[in-house]
Amino acid sequence: MLSRILFTRLLSTAVTLMGVAVIVFVIIRVVPGNPIAMMLPPGATDADIERLKAFYGFDKSILEQFIVWLANVLQGDFGNSISLRQPVSSLVLGRLPATLELSIFALLMAVLIGGGLALIGTRSRGTATEAAIDVTNGMALSIPDFLWGLFFILMFGVLLPIFHISGRISPSLNLDFSTNFYLVESLLRLRFDIFMDLIGHMFMPALALAIPLAAIIAQLLKQSLKESMNLDYVTLARTKGYSEYQVIIKEALPNAVLPTLTLVGVQFTFLIGGTVIIERLFSYEGLGNMAIDAVINRDLPLIQGIVILFAALFTVINLVVDMMYVVLNPKLRHA
Repeated sequence: MLSRILFTRLLSTAVTLMGVAVIVFVIIRVVPGNPIAMMLPPGATDADIERLKAFYGFDKSILEQFIVWLANVLQGDFGNSISLRQPVSSLVLGRLPATLELSIFALLMAVLIGGGLALIGTRSRGTATEAAIDVTNGMALSIPDFLWGLFFILMFGVLLPIFHISGRISPSLNLDFSTNFYLVESLLRLRFDIFMDLIGHMFMPALALAIPLAAIIAQLLKQSLKESMNLDYVTLARTKGYSEYQVIIKEALPNAVLPTLTLVGVQFTFLIGGTVIIERLFSYEGLGNMAIDAVINRDLPLIQGIVILFAALFTVINLVVDMMYVVLNPKLRHA
């Protein structure tokens, strides 16, 4: 059962990535704008333009360009960035760790906040506390993440300068990083000063990303918990003398968390997509910030590489969530 599902998902992933590659490749070449013209100085001749077009392959038809690009991608070559004059693969993979650390930190914050609110709301069902949590969830869902980011910059970066409002790490700190996973590496090397500085830079953008997702988690998990609280096994647990929190956590939560798990996996992909604006807002040196620069500069190879990487992340995350759901759900595991 598990192997068949895995094979089906892998095949679906390959088809999805191919579809994304075709759509992105065609769209970014038919929209107005000439990347070659942006590279050359005002006095460039027609011969200079034609030479660069031939160098980047823009003198061929879109179909020919795609075939050449796909053949190179299958060999691990995504081309060279037009604006940065460096290999796309090294640029994208160099920025990916920063975005992953920010996204995972935001996900952990969302799970903790949303899960805590769901447990408190379930314990306090029918009271003013539950109503207050519902109102808070509604407010959190109605405000987009970038507005939360602006609010945090004004509140905790300007009025109360507690956290850093730009960058990924303070320039004054010196650590010869072996990888681009700064947060993980600083923790493993016991450089807690650098670890806390990274958290200080990451906290506000991560919280801005986490709040809408936390509201969704709290809303769905609380509803699932309330449904589970009326089932027979929960009533049996109460007759055994379990406290209300023990009943919620030990009995109701394991069954109620499965629908939430699927939602968290799907929403995590949207959270990664939301880093594009948040990283720009906080000048965070991640993949999203690079994506905006690539669009502004009409850097077609870099845009393609970033979009393909985002699509691969989305499909891999969905694949992992599907597999976790099968493993954790006894009905599917033993079907």
